[in-house]
Amino acid sequence: MGQSRRGFLAGAAAATLGAATLGVADRVGASEAGASDVDDLSDRIERLFAKLPGTNGIKIVAPATRRTRRLQVAARSSEQLFIGSAFKTFVLAEALRQAEPDVVSTIVSRQLALDESVWSPDSATFNPPNLSGIVSERTALEAMILHSDNTGTDMSLKLVGPDKVRALIASAGLTKTMIPDSTRSFVGYLLGAPDYLTFTWDQVVAAANDPFVNAPLNPTYSLASSADELVSWYSRALQGEFFKGDEALQQYRAILSIADVIVLLPVPLGTSAFGKGGSIDAPGFHAVCAAGGMTFDEVWVYFSFTINWDNPAESDPATVAAWAGTVSKALQLVKDALSA
Repeated sequence: MGQSRRGFLAGAAAATLGAATLGVADRVGASEAGASDVDDLSDRIERLFAKLPGTNGIKIVAPATRRTRRLQVAARSSEQLFIGSAFKTFVLAEALRQAEPDVVSTIVSRQLALDESVWSPDSATFNPPNLSGIVSERTALEAMILHSDNTGTDMSLKLVGPDKVRALIASAGLTKTMIPDSTRSFVGYLLGAPDYLTFTWDQVVAAANDPFVNAPLNPTYSLASSADELVSWYSRALQGEFFKGDEALQQYRAILSIADVIVLLPVPLGTSAFGKGGSIDAPGFHAVCAAGGMTFDEVWVYFSFTINWDNPAESDPATVAAWAGTVSKALQLVKDALSA
């Protein structure tokens, strides 16, 4: 975070998403993790998030295994909140579905145009308008997830079709999840452009310093979901439910394992983690989201953490840092409680 207003769809920023420090009193050792510890863990985690401002939608689910009880933590988990770039996990899944059965060869060989038809703000990898040409679909997908690059996202959405992504979301039973036709059109909507669906790069440049007119979280055109729906999605997608073959699942996991949120929001050591983050900073409204799954010792944990809060400042790094530390602490507590 800590970016200008135009950094509205970024993933979490390294400057503020530091690792949480856990004292001895915060840790639950594996040898101590009995039924009472698991039961108490939900209350402990909920109390951690209760200290934060705004609205916190959280959900953590660890299905039962042969040696661990089912764990569930939830608070305001059904509430629709702004999730920013976390929606890009759905774009990735649909792109890989359309590339089946020869996923790797298809996304490597398929070439996409990089030009003003897809340039979008907050694109550190493709750096509009300075880069143009042809790039592989794989490059666009990796930029979309690793760097939350919005141009890479719009290239991918243009190829697979936003309505196809919405159809996938609907087929998964997700009724509170909203995605845009493109990240650039969402900029146009925020700026109040009547033609936001066809908002051009020249219009983006011309409106660079204009204020937002519409709220990021709204019922018309937004990037939104709930903790319930994100956990429902990841608990199935990371196990391959939406793919026909193993190759698509392997690529889905591989690309999500290098996501910005995994790199910048430290997950516990000794886990394999997959997910996507998102955020927005606008005067008066802020949001950060981290959602995905992690696995260790034959245990899977699916999680979604989203905070939406009001603050008149253009950025609020103190709240982001506090939220990030709380997320890291919660995930560490879960791992300690469920480790072999």
